[in-house]
Amino acid sequence: MNIVDSSGWLEYFANDTNAEKFAPAIQKIEKLIVPTISLYEVFKKVLSQRDEGQALRAIAVMQQAQVVELTNSIALTAAKISIDYKLPMADSIMLSTARLYNAILWTQDNDFEGIDGVKYFCK
Repeated sequence: MNIVDSSGWLEYFANDTNAEKFAPAIQKIEKLIVPTISLYEVFKKVLSQRDEGQALRAIAVMQQAQVVELTNSIALTAAKISIDYKLPMADSIMLSTARLYNAILWTQDNDFEGIDGVKYFCK
């Protein structure tokens, strides 16, 4: 299973420098998990840079995968991860979700560099 961090989704949708690095995880939709926090982050960013129609189209692509809501278990584990790794809230939720589902977290966010279970690409 895979989770693509919001930075990876945005890179993919913009067809930016690292887009092809995230494509293998995104295009294997049957093995892809999308935390709801990622829906929020991607929608907000695309909406602020483009328009609501494009933001909704991006979310429609993401929702083809298995969407995972923030549960009590994920939230509490994320809080521990946040303290252990000094990660911001959204990042710790992503990593907590990845660990719960035994998924690899794909990202270009340097906060994750060197963390087990993370496939990090330098931006």
